[in-house]
Amino acid sequence: MKSNEIGRRGLLKGGAAAMLGAAAGPFGSLLRSWPIVPQQQTATVEAAGIARIKIDFDRRIGTIDRNIYGNFTEHLGRCIYGGIYEEGSPLSDADGFRKDVLQAAKAMHVSVLRWPGGNFSSGYNWKDGIGPKDQRPRRWDTAWQEEESNRFGTDEFIEYCRKLGAEPYICVNMGTGTMQEAADWVEYCNATTDTYWANLRKKNGHAEPYNVKYWALGNEVYGSWQAGHKDAVEYAADAVEFGKMMRWVDPTIKLVACGGPGVDWNFPVLEKLVYLVDYISLHHYGGSLETAKEFNDACEFEKQVRTLDAVITAVMSRTDKKERVAIAVDEWNIWFRSWFHRGDNHMLEEIYNLRDALWIASGLNMFHRNCRTVKLADVAQLVNVIAPIMTNDTGLVLQTTYYPLQLYTDHCGDVALDALVRSDAFPGLPDVPYLDVSATTDDGNQKLTLAVVNRHPTTDISVEIEIEGFKPQSSGNLYEINGPSLDAANTFANPSQVTVRRKSYSGAGAAFRQTFAAHSVSVMTLQA
Repeated sequence: MKSNEIGRRGLLKGGAAAMLGAAAGPFGSLLRSWPIVPQQQTATVEAAGIARIKIDFDRRIGTIDRNIYGNFTEHLGRCIYGGIYEEGSPLSDADGFRKDVLQAAKAMHVSVLRWPGGNFSSGYNWKDGIGPKDQRPRRWDTAWQEEESNRFGTDEFIEYCRKLGAEPYICVNMGTGTMQEAADWVEYCNATTDTYWANLRKKNGHAEPYNVKYWALGNEVYGSWQAGHKDAVEYAADAVEFGKMMRWVDPTIKLVACGGPGVDWNFPVLEKLVYLVDYISLHHYGGSLETAKEFNDACEFEKQVRTLDAVITAVMSRTDKKERVAIAVDEWNIWFRSWFHRGDNHMLEEIYNLRDALWIASGLNMFHRNCRTVKLADVAQLVNVIAPIMTNDTGLVLQTTYYPLQLYTDHCGDVALDALVRSDAFPGLPDVPYLDVSATTDDGNQKLTLAVVNRHPTTDISVEIEIEGFKPQSSGNLYEINGPSLDAANTFANPSQVTVRRKSYSGAGAAFRQTFAAHSVSVMTLQA
């Protein structure tokens, strides 16, 4: 996560516009010539208010990796302290973890949890955060200009992941840190040897190895806001040395290269690291005060993913590596008001509205459509800081963005189907349809889940739905996220403006009509 929002937005938007045009190296012309063909087809429909969704069970996109339902925690504001961890609070358990936050996070079925940053990781010495808590040093965090107590460190993070049921994902310090420190961290977490760091973990009360599988090679090293900022060539050279040292300690770990805002960064980085890494990261923060622009940003997000996928294809074509490098979208969210439209010292505590929840659902649909390449994703962040969960001293409130994260993990299947979708589009934005859809099933084709986002601000949309290769029962459940308007938000004063309603439907079959309410997310489950 970046401390220089203006620079970040300029990089992302400039990079997104220039990604294909700025392709470097011998594959530049090839990348520029490749079309970005969406799997979800859209077109303007003549009949007003009528749209179409067609599902063919023979048209499978691929398997959805459940690691796309991950989350992110950083030592920033009230995310860790006062969020997931609050020693002495009557709401916390004996280990200091907020029980209400843990319960809410469990209901989202968080698959992977990234830590400790973010910008924070580029100046963090993990050795400060182990051992007796009262003996840990207090440090000044230069990333977010805060005091860091180090009372929450590696052991606490792993314990929280175990309670949450999430895989831990650690980002190593490639700013002020060294490759030896990174390798030592892997040893502390994963080694069973009779060596110093493994023995220190045991001495600290953790006899069994943590088996941390996912490790990021730095955070946003391309950015001037980052401690240890480097260009692509410098970063790639360092990442090779960090990665090989870490793998020499544990050959089984999965490594994530630091992806950047465009081809000029990603191509040379991946050329150098393609044999070393399993993933390359992508960060995207979006949003707008204008409805059409916010949903146009969701479409730009998808183009950004597909452009990075094209880079991966170009680099992989020059290798004999069998396993394709995947994309880890390990920071993504709406993030703009807390920089430009609020003046209080809130430490990035965004207040989300229904429009933002629809954007999040569109992002999840996009991950489903791109499941062949997006294999890991982490919403930033879990609690308080640009988060779906907000706390105070007495409880919490579930923000609007919480509900799609929960519903999708509850009901969407593990196989993505290629849905044909036709609907009207926003005026002047023919590539931004009112309807955004993903279709999923299970391995046995016993359940079809349609996740339908109606992004129209005022109009219900009637949809003709056709299904081939699947015979659904005539009735079932539909879960609808909605509120009085796109601007509706959940706050401590009014915590239930946006909620989920469970509805029943009837009359479904191989062809039927369903109306989806204005400004809503609908998760419709059809059983065979």
